[in-house]
Amino acid sequence: MEIVVCVKPVPDAETRLRASPDGRTLDPEAVKFVLAGYDESAVEQALLLKEAVPGTKVHAVAYGPAPRTEEVLRSAVALGCDQATWVDSGPDATGDPIVAARALAGAIAGLAHDLVLCGKQAGDDESGLVASALGALLSVPDFSCVVDLRWDAATSRFRFQRPVEAGLESWTSPTPFVVGLQQAWNDPRTAKLPAILKSRKATIGRATAAAGTGGESRPEKFELPPPRTGAKMIEYRTPQEAAEKLVRILREEAKVFP
Repeated sequence: MEIVVCVKPVPDAETRLRASPDGRTLDPEAVKFVLAGYDESAVEQALLLKEAVPGTKVHAVAYGPAPRTEEVLRSAVALGCDQATWVDSGPDATGDPIVAARALAGAIAGLAHDLVLCGKQAGDDESGLVASALGALLSVPDFSCVVDLRWDAATSRFRFQRPVEAGLESWTSPTPFVVGLQQAWNDPRTAKLPAILKSRKATIGRATAAAGTGGESRPEKFELPPPRTGAKMIEYRTPQEAAEKLVRILREEAKVFP
């Protein structure tokens, strides 16, 4: 089985962010970029399927600028992906998810792929559009918010579930198809030091994104929320005293309670 897993670099949740000088985008200077959270689960799911289905190969693909995109691909290789391809967006990419999907689809079309795995959404734009756009561009079915994805050798189909308001839907699908994964069977693994060192020397394939057709969204403004003010520390000896003081402040000062 051939699995392609799409990954994206996003700012680490603990990184201090700032706007670019023109105020339109994020200033990437001194920002630590990491694998998007749901993409980590997608990599984990791909590796679990690799371990469960003999002969499976996992190919990580990412679209974005240097150097952060190559770095997250090396992270995927360190975790256990067999190959990696970087689709270079150039330095002026806008981050439009449909443009990213077009670039990824162009690279994936030239690769063997029974299953294309993506995280259901990235932690920076939260658009959740790439998986469905990939399905349309590759002319294969696509499913998002997928959990419990498993290969059924008896029927040569994948079985999986999708959360809905009333519970869970159960699905089966033949290959090839695209999945926007919500959760893998396990929590994402951590790369071991020897694998990290080996990934530093791994060959990363490189492709150039084809010129796009159609519209492209561009950010108009990037700004951080105003800093929080007015925090007040409560001194107390017992939890009961803390609760009483908190209720009094909420009632008399914040006017939350009548």
